[in-house]
Amino acid sequence: MSFSNLKYYEPVAVLEVPREIERDLIVYGATPAGITAAIQAKKMGLSVVIAEFSRNIGGITASGLGATDLGAKEAVGGLSREFYKRLGDYYGVEEQWTFEPKAAQYVFKTWLEENDIEVFYRQHLKAVVTAEGEIKELTMEDGTTYRGSYFIDASYEGDLLAKAGVSYTVGREANATYKEKYNGIFFGTPHHMFERWVDPYVIEGEPDSGILPGITESSKETLGYQGQGDKRIQAYNFRICLTKDEENKISFPKPPKYDPERYILLLRYIEAGVWDAMNLHTMLINGKTDLNNYGGFSTDHIGANYGWPEGSYEEREEIFQDHFNYNLGMLYFLANDERVPQYVRDEVSEWGLPKDEFLETGHWPHQLYIREVRRMVSDYVMTDHNCLGYTTVEDSIGLASYQMDSHHTRRVIIDGRSYNEGDVEIPISPYPISYRSIRPKMEDCKNLLVPVCISSSHIAFGSIRMEPVFMILGQSAGIAAALAHKNGSSVQEVEYTVLKSELLKVGQVLEWDDSIEDDPIARMEATFGKETL
Repeated sequence: MSFSNLKYYEPVAVLEVPREIERDLIVYGATPAGITAAIQAKKMGLSVVIAEFSRNIGGITASGLGATDLGAKEAVGGLSREFYKRLGDYYGVEEQWTFEPKAAQYVFKTWLEENDIEVFYRQHLKAVVTAEGEIKELTMEDGTTYRGSYFIDASYEGDLLAKAGVSYTVGREANATYKEKYNGIFFGTPHHMFERWVDPYVIEGEPDSGILPGITESSKETLGYQGQGDKRIQAYNFRICLTKDEENKISFPKPPKYDPERYILLLRYIEAGVWDAMNLHTMLINGKTDLNNYGGFSTDHIGANYGWPEGSYEEREEIFQDHFNYNLGMLYFLANDERVPQYVRDEVSEWGLPKDEFLETGHWPHQLYIREVRRMVSDYVMTDHNCLGYTTVEDSIGLASYQMDSHHTRRVIIDGRSYNEGDVEIPISPYPISYRSIRPKMEDCKNLLVPVCISSSHIAFGSIRMEPVFMILGQSAGIAAALAHKNGSSVQEVEYTVLKSELLKVGQVLEWDDSIEDDPIARMEATFGKETL
């Protein structure tokens, strides 16, 4: 099986005749947010183009995340809700919230074609030209230039906002920064922990023998304290589509760089009597699953992504391939290594990669689940005060409704035991997101909107960072860009009363009515009992 096309980044040659593209609105990133932004702006009369870094559209939604991370359906409106209705049409039902990757790819592709929106692929941002507080031009690695009146950074990384000189942060703020409760270093979670004692040393009980792969820290001096800020980010993984269908199944192949010793911690965990790495199979459609992280040791490659936010494209490619080898290697190890108990090998071997998904990348998802990278710092920063309902905003552009959710950021040693740190899962009720959180400070940039890497603390972003919400924010950004263009104003000068009127016209849900759900906490507990994110 060939994985030759499975890449985050591969250099492209400079075009002999470089393209010069000029539109009213330039969208960087064909993520779900970028797609809804482009569609909405086009509907309001703007000329639009999307420049996409990869070879694919739809981000993680079209690359394995088929089990929608959803708090409340009633909080999802506009084009975001239409996406799930279009999936319903694909399957012959009213709405569909779990789906196959190929279904999402089809819906996004059809949607863009219907709205005659051109997408240019493998557009690797090289430089941003700014003048008088505005972005004037983007230059790509292949020499293509994009000029526009307004720009939207819909990338998962926030590369455009960074190159434009917009203020941003990376990592976990201290609780003291915004007077939060759940930010920073977090010990004591009951979720995704080792349920039994697992020795972290190469020779059990002997610290001088070295530590096993996957453990990032072994010194008490580096553990820090509860609520302390740092630059660590929550773990990434692939959302892996699997099947048991014998006619459609490909047994897990050995990855290009396979090292079984990476999984000794997992083997010891199984030998301790706990087997949960494959227990989370969120069933999709047609017998397929969305395999995600679960338990103390699973697909989350904890501590292996710290270099992603500020890394070069080449450095990110190395991290991408390391995650691929780690995730596929774990499945191959569990199915084939003779040290693994037979019952585990038998269970894992029932599954395989689907022949009818990801045909160009060896049936493996093409998009790494990049849960968190940069976050803009604007005039308003969303915090856990918003998530918990302690404060609200008067310039809502949509609702978030998923729990505050951060995956582990590191695996450490405490008193001779393997320990995961950083997971936070706190139920919330739906709450509004501020328009000010998707546009930069006036002094940073006047013609840029950022619907993905929004102005938010780490822990609030853990609630906001869901694909339905990104589609909501993308559409709202598209409306704001169209209004700014109409008035020839900066994005900061868009009048909220006018923006709100347009948002309501397209069906965005801007306020939450508690009467919709009698017991929101019970609803959240029912939703998140499976630990599905």
